[in-house]
Amino acid sequence: MKKFLAMTMAAAMSLSLVACGGGGASSSGGASSSNGGSSSVIGGADGSTSIQVTDGAFTTAVEGKLTMATNASFPPYEFIQGGEVAGIDAEIAAAIAEKLGLELQIDDMEFDSTIEAVKSGKADIALAGMTITPDRQAEVDFTTSYATGVQVVIVKEDSAITSVDDLFAEGANHLVGVQRNTTGDIYATDDIEKAGLGVIDRYGKASDTVQALVTGKVDCVVIDNEPAKAFVAEVDGLKILDTEYVIEDYAAAMSKDNPELYQAVNTALEGLIADGTVQDIIDKYITAE
Repeated sequence: MKKFLAMTMAAAMSLSLVACGGGGASSSGGASSSNGGSSSVIGGADGSTSIQVTDGAFTTAVEGKLTMATNASFPPYEFIQGGEVAGIDAEIAAAIAEKLGLELQIDDMEFDSTIEAVKSGKADIALAGMTITPDRQAEVDFTTSYATGVQVVIVKEDSAITSVDDLFAEGANHLVGVQRNTTGDIYATDDIEKAGLGVIDRYGKASDTVQALVTGKVDCVVIDNEPAKAFVAEVDGLKILDTEYVIEDYAAAMSKDNPELYQAVNTALEGLIADGTVQDIIDKYITAE
């Protein structure tokens, strides 16, 4: 656990401002767009925290649109509702797009494809309950953090695993379910599988990890707290262990090759944090306990 917390603190130190986190891609191609303007001001409702964008033009993957890459199986941050992607991240992205005078386009894909979509220019921004980690920072730039996530462990109600510490006990040998390439995967791999304390079973969707637990294919699931609460509420016989696994920060990932768009998006996001819009969106989906 100490190793987990140390890693998390190191990953989180750069950006946090707010304390509260597939299917086939439907990406649209096309030429990039350029949005001009010498400067604009984005700020809080009372005008006291306005921030100025000064770099002028920025380009986007699709003309007139802000393209968001996500994996819509991570409620309440992103999920399918009425055939559309909904949730915290979708609403935050829509608010950013509105500030920039763009239409939001959301492309649903495997979680481990979201960063590549940003790097390749197919998407402008990846919002997917994504945690800031050093490895990811080597590939993409992260915006200011907009939410805090907590990794937890889901087990069956009659499980012999009664605390997170049981996963690290001498002689432990559990089969742990995770969503592929998430921080749950990273942490569990480093501290359980590599330590010889169990085997990690990786799945493409968070919902698939929970199904594997229900059917007895795994002994527990490591996942973010808010999706965990949603799954436990839907599926009888499951519970979340009381002990928190890891605390981490969520942010949007963007290409290192488009600094003008990064500045515009990050400035818009900081304005939405400052005026309370982001917290209002989060509060719609997450009830304070």
